[in-house]
Amino acid sequence: MAKLGITLVKSGIGYKYDQKATLKALGLHRLNQRVIHQDSAAVRGMVNKVRHLVRLEETIDEAE
Repeated sequence: MAKLGITLVKSGIGYKYDQKATLKALGLHRLNQRVIHQDSAAVRGMVNKVRHLVRLEETIDEAE
């Protein structure tokens, strides 16, 4: 299954509470922090909500 690499490239300061909450739900706290999540519709929706703050990279899980 594919995985998504999500990197925080812009701070959530000055944006609405729901966007800050989305960053927190994704596990992003610091600039340039990168997290890996399974590719799913829920994660894609969260990334879409904060697409102006993050960079998305699709990775292939080599363990399978």
